[in-house]
Amino acid sequence: MDPNDGAGQGEIVAAPAQSASMENDVLTTSEAARLIGVSVRTAQLLIEGGTLRSWKTPGGHRRVYRADVLAFIARHDDALPFNSARVVLVAPPARVASCVEWLSAVEGCTVDAYSDPQEAAFAIGSRLPALIVVDVREAMHDGMHDDGPRERKQGGRDRSARGAHGSGSKSSDRSAALDGASGADRADRADRADRADRADRADRADRAALVARLAAQPALGASHIVVLGDGPAAVEKAEAAQAKPAEDEAAKNEAAKNEAAKNEATKDQATKHQPAASAKITRIAHEQALPAVVRDLLRDRDAAHAPSDAAAPYPLAANEAQRLIALERSGIVDTPPEDAFDRLTWLASRVLKAPIALLTVLTSQRQWFKSRQGLDGLAETPRSWAFCNYTILQREVLVAPDLEHDPRFAANPAVAGGPRFRFYAGAPVIDADGFALGSLCVIGYEPRTLDDEERETLAALAALASDELRLRAADRQLRWALDALSRRPKN
Repeated sequence: MDPNDGAGQGEIVAAPAQSASMENDVLTTSEAARLIGVSVRTAQLLIEGGTLRSWKTPGGHRRVYRADVLAFIARHDDALPFNSARVVLVAPPARVASCVEWLSAVEGCTVDAYSDPQEAAFAIGSRLPALIVVDVREAMHDGMHDDGPRERKQGGRDRSARGAHGSGSKSSDRSAALDGASGADRADRADRADRADRADRADRADRAALVARLAAQPALGASHIVVLGDGPAAVEKAEAAQAKPAEDEAAKNEAAKNEAAKNEATKDQATKHQPAASAKITRIAHEQALPAVVRDLLRDRDAAHAPSDAAAPYPLAANEAQRLIALERSGIVDTPPEDAFDRLTWLASRVLKAPIALLTVLTSQRQWFKSRQGLDGLAETPRSWAFCNYTILQREVLVAPDLEHDPRFAANPAVAGGPRFRFYAGAPVIDADGFALGSLCVIGYEPRTLDDEERETLAALAALASDELRLRAADRQLRWALDALSRRPKN
């Protein structure tokens, strides 16, 4: 008897009526896992979540119908919709920090920034991102400023003082820089400025060429390209190349709609399969527009695969349904304790001098602890109790020095009653596609904070947890691939 077959939730009910001829059509959890080609734990998640219809035997063991498993396989013959939370940014070195700061305002995304288009192309090819943001504006020079969101909030006096100079042409900047110089020094500065201009033009051309190559690459699939600034000819040519097929396809779709006007279902199907070529490249003029555009492009288009609670008493990222799909794909939920993760929570507790350290995973309804120190006898909580609901929205360490007086957490049952937690600090644990599946966090019973070194320590431990998670995902995908090959009929 397989002990794993007893896993599951719900009342023990009688098996549905069936004839003796259907005896072999009933599968255990392990048999269903082998048929699907996934781990037993993943099969348990499919069963517990209701994806596979099941019932419990009088002995407490889960059973499923073979027909339901085969139907599930048929529905998933095509790959799940492409999901990623990674945003690859390609920008001049002087603009990277400002663009990253604007993008950090988008909840639930992970930004990988590059100033070298070749390095960015390699990163994109290694693992497809959700979005590629390419800054094709001219690089900033001395005297030119580019305010980030924080600087803009500080008021306009400093900006107005430098505005006339910052908005001037390159030649004006160069004249100002050379003013007061003479002779060899003047010539040397002019030569350096000319070399910098040539290098900037070459870099800008490289970024524009990257956009053109990406736009022409079918392998990008559902990835979107956001172009920041007025594009050079290469970008405009790529946009024109995309617009022509999109216009042709739109005309065909319109004709199909008219022809199928009497058949609503046919019309809906035709609309559903319109290609998104026209939305492949999105152009914006200023980086201030980045948060809104990126948030919209990352937004869940079809939450049916993993519905989330829209009325949840905690904030949700726009791509929460995609995150839940990534969590299911990870196969980590409800797995046994592992030394690799236990060592990390032990280190977090000891180094940061916190009585409690947790590695949390957030499902649609639960906060489940993959590893825990100092919290014996509690393997999970309702998700509404999770401080980490806020942690997974960002990519930095979140510190709540005094939970009792923090409006986000004051009414939390673990703060207002029960253990009466007073301090929390957490860092997101991120998978290979940029989704925050949970967090590594420390909790205390007295108000306190973390200094810069302690924040870096917690972030480093969370990064190690993320690496462990990715290694397991890669190993699982390899095993699935080998299993799929072994089940192929031999010629």
